[in-house]
Amino acid sequence: MTLDDVLARGRKTTVRRKRSGDAADEYRWRSDRDLAEFDASRPVQIPFDNYLRNWLFDFRYTDMPTRSFAIEDEEGRHIGNVMYYNFDQSRGDAEIGISIGERSYWENGYGTDALRALVKALFADGKLRRLYLHTLDWNMRAQRAFQKTGFQECGISWRDGRTFVVMEIWREQAGARVPVTAGGQVSLGAVTPLV
Repeated sequence: MTLDDVLARGRKTTVRRKRSGDAADEYRWRSDRDLAEFDASRPVQIPFDNYLRNWLFDFRYTDMPTRSFAIEDEEGRHIGNVMYYNFDQSRGDAEIGISIGERSYWENGYGTDALRALVKALFADGKLRRLYLHTLDWNMRAQRAFQKTGFQECGISWRDGRTFVVMEIWREQAGARVPVTAGGQVSLGAVTPLV
């Protein structure tokens, strides 16, 4: 892994840019019925070759590499993903999502650690004032992890017959400071600039 691949570091995790080798892990996780239920989606049911072709297309020709990142543990093992999307420049907000695909890492603080590190990095960019998320109302484990990161419940939404808790965190709540260079410019550091 090169330093340029790293967007954020937590105490237990590293958030890095995705690599083509991550597709096999993501396919395994997205094919799992239980994991799909936590993501309010359907499991992937296409052959891996088709999935890989689509994944590589997205990786090469869309903004996926600048918005979706891999989470690694202390040993460099790919254990999940974290992403942001629905960036609204005029409001200064974006939606964030996370999934720890490796079950042996659940309830051990890895998701909280990775999310905390990325939230800090995204706020340090200076363009975001608020991050929000949707989590299923019955997923108390996720809600606890989001609360530990500083997210607070701000509403309820419904989609496809499912109820979601909407949570948010503001830059001021996160204690994020926008780094400024000696010339008064916002310093983006290792974070991919929001466009």
